[in-house]
Amino acid sequence: MTSGKIIFYEDRNFQGRYHECISDCADLNPYFTQCNSIRVENGCFMVYEHPNYMGQQYFLRKGEYSDCQCMIGFSSCMRSCRMIPMYTGSYRMRLYDRADMGGQMLELTEDCPNITDRFHTSDIHSCHVMDGHWLLYDQPNYRGRMYYLGPGEYRKYSDWGGTAPRIGSVRRITTFN
Repeated sequence: MTSGKIIFYEDRNFQGRYHECISDCADLNPYFTQCNSIRVENGCFMVYEHPNYMGQQYFLRKGEYSDCQCMIGFSSCMRSCRMIPMYTGSYRMRLYDRADMGGQMLELTEDCPNITDRFHTSDIHSCHVMDGHWLLYDQPNYRGRMYYLGPGEYRKYSDWGGTAPRIGSVRRITTFN
């Protein structure tokens, strides 16, 4: 299994104080006051604007992000990160239009650029990820706020960090380097 590595820099263009992570970090506050550039040397990560994996989420894969505000559009307040484990198996998740896995169910094994076209609603209140790692987006065509989902049950949309049940598209995380 390949490990991940992400480096946070206080200044743009990989300057200033920095902090390296090779695993999840629930609170980056002790290591830097702001984050204006990021280098992902291996793997994929979700970075969050608040400690404990809360707030706006951003998916980063291997690469250099020399000016995070311009390149990705996020604030300089990155306060936690989660490494996404490498995965090469099959993908399967179920979406539900009611909380606690109730109501109509849609099973996905592939990316879905428009949930409304497939499910006839964009209100997804719960889901169950059986296999793989996924990104939910609040708008169609993989746009808007994103939410990371690993294997497990999400009984209400707030379990994945959502502020509303609206989901526009779903994508599998398939590239890890």
